[in-house]
Amino acid sequence: MRAMVAMSGGVDSSVAAALMREAGHDVIGVTLKLWSGPGGEAPTAGCCTLSDAEDARRVAAALDIPYYVLDYTEEFREGVVSVFIDDYAHGRTPNPCIECNRTVKFDRLLNGLDELGCDVLVTGHHARVRSGPDGWELHRGADMAKDQSYVLSMLTSPQLGRTRLPVGEMTKTEVRARAAELGLRTAAKAESMEICFVGRGDYRSFLDRHAPSMLRPGPVIDHTGEVLGAHGGVGGFTVGQRRGLGIAAGEPRYVVSIDATTATVVIGRREDLLVRTVELEGLSTVSGRPLSGRVEAQYRAHGAAMPATLGGGLLHFDEPQMAVAPGQTVAFYESDRVLGGAVIAATG
Repeated sequence: MRAMVAMSGGVDSSVAAALMREAGHDVIGVTLKLWSGPGGEAPTAGCCTLSDAEDARRVAAALDIPYYVLDYTEEFREGVVSVFIDDYAHGRTPNPCIECNRTVKFDRLLNGLDELGCDVLVTGHHARVRSGPDGWELHRGADMAKDQSYVLSMLTSPQLGRTRLPVGEMTKTEVRARAAELGLRTAAKAESMEICFVGRGDYRSFLDRHAPSMLRPGPVIDHTGEVLGAHGGVGGFTVGQRRGLGIAAGEPRYVVSIDATTATVVIGRREDLLVRTVELEGLSTVSGRPLSGRVEAQYRAHGAAMPATLGGGLLHFDEPQMAVAPGQTVAFYESDRVLGGAVIAATG
């Protein structure tokens, strides 16, 4: 079997490549060039820096596998960055890493397997692919603290059939130990937490530079409609935000909702953030069949999956949830098996 390994320059994808090679497969490594600044410069933080690409290249050399860099900057700009900007302009809270997986990494790489003569795509995600009675399934990774099945919840059974996630069977500690045994330079490399195209700065600074027109001033109000202050643009706020509101109050206040059409930010108390029902859009399922009934729903990458009922484009949580925001992805589970995912369109 010929395997294409998406190598980010981190320890997980490095070990994934090593495990596939040790299993006797014909392996090639690829790194995606996804973002460059106005002058063509590479990002300085995130998963796509020049040092990351150099780490991936040197790991590939150590494993004696071919290595290529694929330029997907246009696809990334259109499918991820533009969506990120548009979501904030409309008062939503996007997850660019999920959108990158959806529209670039898995979509483009899986579609390009045949072109490069490969049978499967391999990544370093901490999740597990299983063959089930009704097709290929996605399950949580063995290391629950590092589980990444949430960000892969948009994958379908046919896509999973051509995907391999070898480190999903390991804990992070085991992955690092294996990398050290192999003498890989990424063994002790720290994990990147930044958004690659935002870098080490605040996302608001990115919006200031790349979409200044969206920063339209507007009022900050409470639930009664009383104007408490003013702001410089809804792109600077997310639901649940507490700091940087520019409002003096005797007790903590949080962003409860954002109306982009009127550039209005509504703030309230912590209890005002509780949500029981959300409206969904873009619902997809692993099996390809409609999904309804009882599920466990996770709406944050490292949050817990909460009991809920799905039906008619609505998700009803058994218990009210805190700071659920339009634009967030929600993944549906049955125990540790991913059933599908959707985007939160509105809350109620």
